[in-house]
Amino acid sequence: MGNAMSGENRDPLAAGPQRLVTRRRLVQAGAAGFAITITGMARRPVAAQDASPAAGEPIKVAFVYVGPIGDLGWTYAHDQGRLALEEAVPEAETVYQENVLEAASDSERVIRGFAQDGAKVIFTTSFGYMDPTINVAQDFPDTVFVHISGYKTEENVGTGFGKIEEPRYVSGLIAGKMTTANKLGYVAAFPIPEVIRGINAFALGVRASNPGATINVVWTSTWFDPPKERAAGEALLDTGADVIAQHQDTAGPQQAAEERGAYSVGYNSDMSAQAPEAVLTSAVWNWGPFYIDTVKQVQADTWETSQFWGGWKDGTVDLAPIGPMVPDDVREMAQAEAELFKSGEKDIFTIFTGPIMDQDGNEKVPAGESLTAEQLLGDYMKWFVEGVEGDPTP
Repeated sequence: MGNAMSGENRDPLAAGPQRLVTRRRLVQAGAAGFAITITGMARRPVAAQDASPAAGEPIKVAFVYVGPIGDLGWTYAHDQGRLALEEAVPEAETVYQENVLEAASDSERVIRGFAQDGAKVIFTTSFGYMDPTINVAQDFPDTVFVHISGYKTEENVGTGFGKIEEPRYVSGLIAGKMTTANKLGYVAAFPIPEVIRGINAFALGVRASNPGATINVVWTSTWFDPPKERAAGEALLDTGADVIAQHQDTAGPQQAAEERGAYSVGYNSDMSAQAPEAVLTSAVWNWGPFYIDTVKQVQADTWETSQFWGGWKDGTVDLAPIGPMVPDDVREMAQAEAELFKSGEKDIFTIFTGPIMDQDGNEKVPAGESLTAEQLLGDYMKWFVEGVEGDPTP
C-alpha cells in the first residue's frame, strides 16, 4: 500500500456506507488474507430464501455476545440495538447468548445451536467469531448471518461496522480544551488497527484544540476486566494525566478518574451515569437502525450480502450528551464540529488528512492528502500520531 491518496480518490463509496474490517482480534488483523476490495456495497445475490418470514410473521433473530449485556460497553450497546429491533419489529423473537468465548470450539457451538433452533438471522458481534460464522453458514444456506467487524462474506453472510473515529475525534477536541496539565491518558485493549486508529483520531482531536497536549497509552490486553481497566486508569492518573479516555468495555477508567477529581471520555455507551462528575462525553454506538434494516430486508426477501461501514451521517455512531462541567464555548465548538460530521461535510477521511506526522516526527500523510479506506481498515496504521506517548506495537 502507498502512504496516502489524493482527496478526490480517497473514498470510492463517499455517498454511502463503506467496507469495514477490524474488531476484537488478539493479533494484528492485516495478514495475507486481509485484502480489501471496496466496491459499493459489495453485493452478491443471496441464495434463494423461500423460507424467509414475511413482514408480520414471526421471525427468530439471534445475537452472540462476547461479554455480558451489563458491561455498559460493547455488548451493552449491541443489546440496546437488539431491544430497538424488538420494539420496531414486534414479530421478531430475539434470543441471545452472553460471554461466548472467541475460541472456535465455543463460538461455533453457540452459533450452530441458534441456527438449529430456527433462527433466520444471526448476528455475531465480535471479530473472533468470523471464521466460526463462515463455517456454520455453509451448513445453513437459508439462514442470514451478519458478522460485526469482520471482512469475510458468503452468499448468506454479510458484515457490519462503523466509523467510531468520527465522534472520537470530536471528543478529543473537548478533552484538549479541558486538560490543564496538558497530559491525557488512554486505556487501550489490544494493539490492533481498530484500536490504534481510534487512539490516533482522539489524539488528532486533542492536538487540534490544544497543540501542546500529549496522550499516554497503556495497554491492558483485555476487552472486559473491570479491575484491570480501572488499575490502568489509576496508573495513568499517577503520571499526572487529568483526562482519561479509553477503548475498553467497562467504566472502570471513568470511575478512577472521578475518584481523583479528573475528567474522562467514555466509549461504547454514555458512561456519565457511572461517573457523573468526570465524564465529559462518550463516543457511542447505535446498532438499532442497522439491525432493524437487516431484519426487515430478510422479511421482505430482499436481503443481499453486503459489507456495511456506517458513519455519523447515517446514525451508526454518535456522541453522548456533553457534560455540564464543559464550558459553553467548548460545548458550542464541539457541537458545531459534530454537525459537520452529521451532515457529511466532514468524515473519517477528513480526520486523517495531512499533514500528519507520527510520534517520531516522520511524515505519514502529506499535506492535502488523505489515508485511503484500505489504509485505515488494513494494517498500515501501526504507528501513533504526533503527541501520543507509548508503544503502538508492544
